[in-house]
This record gives sequence, structure tokens and C-alpha cells, in this order.
Amino acid sequence: MQRNDRSRLALAAVAVLLLSGPAPVQAQDVRGLEVCTAEKQMERRTGCLQANTEFLQGVIERNARDARLKLDAAAKELAAARNEIGALKAALAATQARLDKLETASEKGKK
Repeated sequence: MQRNDRSRLALAAVAVLLLSGPAPVQAQDVRGLEVCTAEKQMERRTGCLQANTEFLQGVIERNARDARLKLDAAAKELAAARNEIGALKAALAATQARLDKLETASEKGKK
């Protein structure tokens, strides 16, 4: 995957998270994240921040994958519904043509 595609995917995942979540709430702890401000050594703090970044990127990727799967499933359902609607329209048109033919034959028989 190219870097630009990853950026778009990450942005889309963040948008999905923001749009699908409940109303804004107060800040809260995120399970899996570490509190990096407690570290005194810069190397340990940097490592902690990198671990948090990797964790969040993993969450974003999982959520993006789940959203993509849901979107693909919805697209398949929509395509199936469109096919069914097309088949029903064709059946209706055929039934209407037969009805018109029967009405025409009935009118000719009455004359």
C-alpha cells in the first residue's frame, strides 16, 4: 500500500470513528495506552509514545478494515436488491403486457 493510500485510509478511519461514535464525552483513559508523562528518561518516554502511536495505528487499521467489510457487505446487498428490483420490473412489465393483451382480446370478443 502506498503512503498516500495509508494516509487516506487513516483519515477515513478517523472520520468513521468520529462519525459513528456517540456524542462527545469527557476525556477518558484508553485501554492499551500507557501514561508516558511519568517517564523521566527521554528514551523511555519516546519509546512509550512510539508504543502508543503503534497501538493507535493498529486500532485505526482494525476499525478501517471493519468499516470496509461492512461497506462491502452493504454494497453487495444493494447490488442484490437492485437485481431483484430489475427482475420484478421485468415480471411486472410482462404481466402488464399479458393483461393488456387479454383486455384487447376481451374487447374484440364483445364487439
